[in-house]
Amino acid sequence: MKEYYIEKLSAERLKICYEIAPHRVKQYLEAELNHVLDSIHANDLVLELGCGYGRILPALAAKARCTIGVDTSFSSLLLGRNMLSSVSNCLLIQMNAEQLSFIDRSFDVVVCIQNGISAFHADQKRLVSESIRVTKIGGTILFSSYSDKFWRHRLEWFRLQSEAGFLGEIDHDKTRNGVIVCKDGFTASTVGSDQFFALCSEFNVDKKIVEVDKSSLFCELVPRGD
Repeated sequence: MKEYYIEKLSAERLKICYEIAPHRVKQYLEAELNHVLDSIHANDLVLELGCGYGRILPALAAKARCTIGVDTSFSSLLLGRNMLSSVSNCLLIQMNAEQLSFIDRSFDVVVCIQNGISAFHADQKRLVSESIRVTKIGGTILFSSYSDKFWRHRLEWFRLQSEAGFLGEIDHDKTRNGVIVCKDGFTASTVGSDQFFALCSEFNVDKKIVEVDKSSLFCELVPRGD
């Protein structure tokens, strides 16, 4: 399942998915980005997990001292490197977000948005643990998932992706309660408030849940030093 996005939703195909998104979905994407930008300052070193072809990296780089995007898809990163060649304070690296090759306390802000915590089909606790490890004390970690209020719009966007051949046919008999199931075996779930808190319970962090635009659910973490 981890290879699904690499095989079907990477590089140009991923880019087209954003281009065909309905208006309400594009509003959601913009709202997520604006919420992230509110947490970034001019001297910050920022890491984005699952950056794809670097869709949001130019906006992050415009506010930060330096931005680094990591992804497992080489084709997406290659497209991103070509598209972002003029952005001097941005670097894209092929790397697994569950095993980050950065030293402890490297970044001021770590970002994993658009439901990456579920979409990666990774070990979610490991993903959270690695994000905390590489974030400075007092820094900011932002994970987002979908709000339940956005279900109809999210399903419509997935339907368009399916019709374009980027996802398998949606199995409407099994698709419910925030989980989209495709007939080729692909599933897309979400992480709710209780799940976020459970994932973070053993770590020394301040945490809060924020709903943005009635579309995103952000789990915001701040590593503590005590």
